[in-house]
Amino acid sequence: MFPKVQSPESRRMITLEVRRTTRTSPGFTTVTLGGPELAHLLPTGRDQAVRLFFPRAGQDGLTMPTLSSEAWMAQILLLPKSRRPWVRNYTVRRVRPELDELDIEFALHGGDTPACAWALGARPGDPAGIFDMGLTYLPPAGAGEQLLVADESAVPAALAILEHAPASLVAQVFLEVPGTADIRTDLAAPEGVRVHWLARDGSAGIPGRLALDELRAATLPQGLSYTWAAGESGLVTGVRRHLVRDRGVPKSDIAFHGYWRHGRSSPG
Repeated sequence: MFPKVQSPESRRMITLEVRRTTRTSPGFTTVTLGGPELAHLLPTGRDQAVRLFFPRAGQDGLTMPTLSSEAWMAQILLLPKSRRPWVRNYTVRRVRPELDELDIEFALHGGDTPACAWALGARPGDPAGIFDMGLTYLPPAGAGEQLLVADESAVPAALAILEHAPASLVAQVFLEVPGTADIRTDLAAPEGVRVHWLARDGSAGIPGRLALDELRAATLPQGLSYTWAAGESGLVTGVRRHLVRDRGVPKSDIAFHGYWRHGRSSPG
C-alpha cells in the first residue's frame, strides 16, 4: 500500500510576510509570502503542503509556535483565542528561492471562511507563517498511466503536481472548478496528460459531485497504476468506491485525501 504522507526529514517554523496578492480568477486568489526565513524551506515540488498560520481578525500580530515538532499543536491550543492564530493546510503553489518568495493559491468558496477572508484582505507586510507538512502525491517508481481527480480546493495541488511532473507522465486528470472563467488555459502539462476541466457555472450542487459523475461516465484505460484524489470528503471517498467496486482497481493503488467536508467548518 502506498504511504499516505511523506513527511519532511527536517523542518522548522518559518515566519514570513505578505508581499502581494493576485486575483488568479473569479474563484481563486494567490497570496505571495516572502522573507529571509524561507531559506529554511526545502522545496520538493509536487503537492508539497504546509500548515499556514495567520492572525485572526482583531489581532495586532501573529503568535507562532516555537516548537518544530508535532508538539506545536498543543502549544497553539494552550494559547488564549486573543493570541491564537488560525491554522489551515495549503499546498505550496510555487516557490522562487532566488527571491525568497512562495505562492499559496486559495479557492475562495464564496469568501466566507477565515482563510478566504484573510486571503482577500491580506496586505503587503501582513504576517503569516508556514510549517512543512510533506507530500501526498507519491506514485511508485515506474508507474504507468495515472488518474488525478480534484475539486477546487485541490486544484492548486493538482496544478503543482502537473507542473513538476516528468515529461513521461501519462494521466487522465479531472479538475472541477466553480466557473468557466476559472479554467487555466495556460496550463503546461506533459504531452501524455489529458486534462478534463469541469465547470459548475452556477450549479448549486455540492463541489466534487460533477467531477465524480464525469469520472463514472468516462472511458478509462485498463490497468491504472496510481490514482490520486483530493478535495471534498464525498468526492474522494466516492472516487475510491467507484474505482474499487466498478472498475476493479485495487484499493492499494488509490491515494485519497479529504481536504474538507461540505457543511462543516474546520476546527480552530
